[in-house]
Amino acid sequence: MITVENLSLDIHATPILRDVSFVIEQGKVFGLVGESGSGKSMTSLALMKLLPEGSLRSGSAMMDGRDLFALDEAAMCRIRGNEIGMIFQEPMTALNPVQTIGDQVAETLIIHGAATRREAMKLAREKLDRVGLDGARFPLDRYPHELSGGQRQRVCIAMAIALRPRLLIADEPSTALDVTTQAQILTLLKGLVDEEGMSLLLITHDLAVVAGVADHVAVMQEGRIVEQGPTEALFRTRAHEYTQRLFAASSHRPAREPTVQDEVLLQVDSVHRSYALPRRSLFGPSPRLEAVRGVSFTLRRGESLGLVGESGCGKSTLTRAILGLEVLQAGNIRLYGQKEISPRMPNALRAGLQVVFQDPYGSFNPRWKVSHLVSEPFHLMPRTPADARERISEALSEVGLRPSDADKYIHEFSGGQRQRIAIARALINRPDLIVLDEAVSALDVRVRAQILDLLARLQESHQMGYLFISHDLHVVRAITDRVMVMKAGEIVEAGETEAVFADPRHPYTRELLAATPTIPAHWIEGNRNETLV
Repeated sequence: MITVENLSLDIHATPILRDVSFVIEQGKVFGLVGESGSGKSMTSLALMKLLPEGSLRSGSAMMDGRDLFALDEAAMCRIRGNEIGMIFQEPMTALNPVQTIGDQVAETLIIHGAATRREAMKLAREKLDRVGLDGARFPLDRYPHELSGGQRQRVCIAMAIALRPRLLIADEPSTALDVTTQAQILTLLKGLVDEEGMSLLLITHDLAVVAGVADHVAVMQEGRIVEQGPTEALFRTRAHEYTQRLFAASSHRPAREPTVQDEVLLQVDSVHRSYALPRRSLFGPSPRLEAVRGVSFTLRRGESLGLVGESGCGKSTLTRAILGLEVLQAGNIRLYGQKEISPRMPNALRAGLQVVFQDPYGSFNPRWKVSHLVSEPFHLMPRTPADARERISEALSEVGLRPSDADKYIHEFSGGQRQRIAIARALINRPDLIVLDEAVSALDVRVRAQILDLLARLQESHQMGYLFISHDLHVVRAITDRVMVMKAGEIVEAGETEAVFADPRHPYTRELLAATPTIPAHWIEGNRNETLV
């Protein structure tokens, strides 16, 4: 349906894409994989002619005998949303926070003159129903902040398919979603391709996602397509050395020799946390949501403990309570087995507990230099250490960065480097326990492998405990000693990580494992010329 030939792109004289060529067939899924910065998203933006200022593009993109690159802006406006739709990676930034979901889905129909406002709202209801947001639970007057991440992504899909485009571009549509929601979104996209006859350009760094969805796949490195072909054939042969490295990184497990000690760092006893919901009537008590119900566990020095579960299961509420940011209705949480964690705990106790967030850029002040960002936890001490500059340099060196990086700003670093800075900030006070909240879920496979190796090395040298919260079961299996599975506020299964993964007892655990995308084993057994870690 679309033929791209020799697409090259420079932005302010910096080469971004070089001689990119591929064909997307009607009714097929074309997967584009590669690391962050390889040019995947720029390729899709070039197709949509949404490139930034200072761009110089060459090549062609033919669709129905028309070269998209030769069309003027008015012609492209008629194509965007009408013949080519796009789903962006982060739905919360792609949606307008002050417009209802009904208005946003209807907007495309109204702008293109496909319907009156009344007809557009009716069609918006149909499209939202089509993506699994039924009218009874999700009326058109809902706002984006009232929906979960997976539900917001469904709204973005409804917007993109409102005019039944011939090509749908999905840029990392499931990266930040838990495994069951991810499986639902991918099934939905595949169903739309089959039922509507549209084509799908799926951009992702997850090889397992591509294996389960794409008919054809291209591997991109530094702005070039280094290998492409039918999905199964490419996965079996992996002719290019870069493809082999991606495969090795996707299944990487860090070399760990855990030395779990008897000292209890974290003790959680029968924790309950509930929230009042809006009243349904003027009379009677307010209903309450039990976010965490009777959770108990311990975490010892030198141990990695995993916590998994889908969105809304209570992981975030429990994490905030462990960090001393939530008031409990019942139970208690203790650090070092005796000192109780609460919002009013002293700074000296809080210094022993640090956190690494999923989005490091969002957790940093962009106006501060790295030296200020990394040293931020010093405010928990009675006074700034005399050797503060040396400790900043040491922390940066420990995470594989240069001491001179302390004088840079956070926007000057890649995603993987920002996550290393976040880890350096967590290390600066030399804590005993680090909570890692989805710390590697947004990273591509090779950077993720590097961060996991780094965490394993730091744990071995500092004898810290890790509470590893993630929806990526592959990561949890690679880095943890024990794992807990959480559903509806309760721990439904817990045990040694390998035992739980090899022989899950609870139906919900089996459901999570079944929803996790995997590369068929017989696809990766055909090439013995490489070592898959």
